[in-house]
Amino acid sequence: MAVKTGASAKSAKGKGKEKNGKGLTAAPLRVFSFKSLCLPVQILRFALFALLFAFSAWLFFTFVFFLFTFASMASRQWKLAQRSLPYGERTLVMGVLNVTPDSFSDGGEFFSLDRALAHAEQMIAEGADIIDVGGESTRPGSLPVVDEEELRRVIPVIESLIAKASVPISIDTTKSLVARAALEAGAEIVNDISGLRFDPSLADETAKARAGLVLMHSRGTPKTMQQLPPVADIMSDVIGSLRNSLAMAEERGMARESIAIDPGIGFGKTAEQNVELLARLDQLPREFPDVPIMIGTSRKSFIGKLHVKAAVEAVRVADAINLTWKGLYTP
Repeated sequence: MAVKTGASAKSAKGKGKEKNGKGLTAAPLRVFSFKSLCLPVQILRFALFALLFAFSAWLFFTFVFFLFTFASMASRQWKLAQRSLPYGERTLVMGVLNVTPDSFSDGGEFFSLDRALAHAEQMIAEGADIIDVGGESTRPGSLPVVDEEELRRVIPVIESLIAKASVPISIDTTKSLVARAALEAGAEIVNDISGLRFDPSLADETAKARAGLVLMHSRGTPKTMQQLPPVADIMSDVIGSLRNSLAMAEERGMARESIAIDPGIGFGKTAEQNVELLARLDQLPREFPDVPIMIGTSRKSFIGKLHVKAAVEAVRVADAINLTWKGLYTP
């Protein structure tokens, strides 16, 4: 039996065919070559290499970006009149020194110069990074004092502290005249509980001294703030008001790097709203990523009104503060 390989009987008679010893015709063996595919394969290899290189470069630059962002977050500076305070690595502590006869928690206790200085030195020894001097009570229902009386209370204290304290001094006031005198006496921060609502020219005085400015959210006045009906969305109200205060401060010459903000715990809010602000505190650095955040909760009356469940919820403020990567805390 005869078998033809690789060709029909008719094609076996064609040119180039050879017969073996048995008279059978065999077609030559054809070997398939990849030479015709060399160019497409090289193009594919180059494209894969380029894609791998681009992906590696993206990973590298993404890593560098996040590394730079992390480093810059950990080394941010709050620019004051004579120095800068680093924030982000830890929470700074502001010690409050009320030299008033009627403050809500310590009215009259440090009204004399000697006792005020002794208390400031104690707070510094215990770790305070800033001393905040206030000569006008802002407790609910309190009335304002005249400029001259406020100056009489705070200026001697500030001058004495400047001579011996190693930490920056803050003046807690809503009056531009008091702010100017305090800055001339050596204060480096102006802490305005009204967020410039009472006296916008306070920002002018602070900008001239290149001092720090704290803008706090509040509603009404200390006399009326707790009598106002609560707003429907307290966080939106705080964010909107602080945004307006920041814009006003910058219009009057304040540098953004010298401004801090404060949501104003206890100032025109219900106890429930205070807890809500603490629980949602991480929203503030998302809205204001380039300014320090101050929180003042100590000895506020709403803490004593909390139920156990709400009190446990309020503990989340510590985690929220850590998430902000910035902040100030007033003891």
